[in-house]
Amino acid sequence: MAFQIMLNFFIAFIWMFLSSSFSSSSFVIGFMLGMLMIYIMRNFFPGRLYISRVWALVKLTMLFMKELMLANIQVFMVIIKPKLDMRPAIFAMQTELEHDWEITLLSSLITLTPGTIVVHVSDDSKTLYIHAIDIDDVESAVDSIKNSFEKAIMEVSRS
Repeated sequence: MAFQIMLNFFIAFIWMFLSSSFSSSSFVIGFMLGMLMIYIMRNFFPGRLYISRVWALVKLTMLFMKELMLANIQVFMVIIKPKLDMRPAIFAMQTELEHDWEITLLSSLITLTPGTIVVHVSDDSKTLYIHAIDIDDVESAVDSIKNSFEKAIMEVSRS
């Protein structure tokens, strides 16, 4: 993947020098041409294209923004109720993520979402203990995290 990115930048700089235009627009055109060339020659590279990982990263960012907005609304609704009938809970979630950076990213995304926080990660890094401010069903919360954040992180990190 790093080779593909470096090759794309190299093609963009070569395009700038060949066109004798050292502007940012010339670089962007060269970068787009480089992406096209790399896409055409994708069968010569091992693994998947870096463009698909970049797209997966963009989707993960958009997913986090959506979940952040929804969680803010949910916490706001809990706060403005005249009678606090919250059901806080701490629950365990088994994760399929393998690398430390993936688990750290998942923990950070959960913690940055209002109303939830990762309290502890087990020693074998396979179980996250999560506190939620208001939760109806633990299984649905675990499924929601697994089908959103965990799935998106695996899409970014796996070949």
